[in-house]
Amino acid sequence: MIIVTGGAGFIGCNLVQGLNQRGYDDILIVDNLSNGIKYKNLLDCKIADFIDKNSFLIKLQQGQFKTKAIQAIFHQGACSSTTEWNGKYMMENNYEYTKILFHYCQEHSIPFIYASSAAVYGAEQTFKEQRAFEAPLNVYGFSKFQFDQYLRMHLPQLTAQVVGLRYFNVYGPHEDHKGSMASVAFHLNNQLKTSDTLRLFEGSDEYGNGEQRRDFVYVGDVVAINLWFLDHPQVSGIFNTGTGRSQTFNDVANAVIAYHQRGQIEYIPFPEHLKGCYQNFTEADLSALRAAECQHQFKSVEQGVSEYMRWLNRAR
Repeated sequence: MIIVTGGAGFIGCNLVQGLNQRGYDDILIVDNLSNGIKYKNLLDCKIADFIDKNSFLIKLQQGQFKTKAIQAIFHQGACSSTTEWNGKYMMENNYEYTKILFHYCQEHSIPFIYASSAAVYGAEQTFKEQRAFEAPLNVYGFSKFQFDQYLRMHLPQLTAQVVGLRYFNVYGPHEDHKGSMASVAFHLNNQLKTSDTLRLFEGSDEYGNGEQRRDFVYVGDVVAINLWFLDHPQVSGIFNTGTGRSQTFNDVANAVIAYHQRGQIEYIPFPEHLKGCYQNFTEADLSALRAAECQHQFKSVEQGVSEYMRWLNRAR
């Protein structure tokens, strides 16, 4: 059995589909379906069972699972809202929950692959998995940073594989339920459904209109990296998961326009509430990933957005 927490979410359900494609269907999905619309993400997934995230933790701590039957736990579940400022909730949900799973996996020698985030880097301009370059701008980033720190303390004594994947700006199928936190590609596609105008932020700091740069990574590539580590249980550590190449928001908008063969960009004022807590630039340093001998080749914005647009605008 493979356990996927957050399995009804964006990255989680794509990961489940990736496992299905490999022939895995003995999969336990752990999630919170308070947002019931997420059930749609599971319609194309083959799974063995579903359990609520709170019930799962109780049963886990009570020893109700046959530990020898668990091949791996992929921990994708978290509150991923960068605008959530309830630190108590964020730390309980993202940090404490992850610690419990980590210790359970160590106790029972189960590989543990979890979602970290590029949010740990904050406004830094160097994106290496080193403490000197980590300074999160919000409590979400801090919750991910804090568990990465916790893992570092335990790395010398590991009894089983533990991998933290620092996701950069992930986009792709099945993010509809994320609302304002869905990718810019998703929102721009929706804007073109009602007008010929795509809206991007004006410049911020030293960046021109729409020229803020992010490492946009297609969700299919994120799934591939997760599965690579499943195949290489001897590798542990914290690894960036991005393309290694930053591209502009204008690039994303132009890729959407290229697919639809129409549209123009309009720049709107940069929001006041994002000033001082917004990453104008991200770009994954892939040195550690390559040193681990993972040679996966990531899609560019032009390639990934084109594939995503075909999925979003497919006949249903």
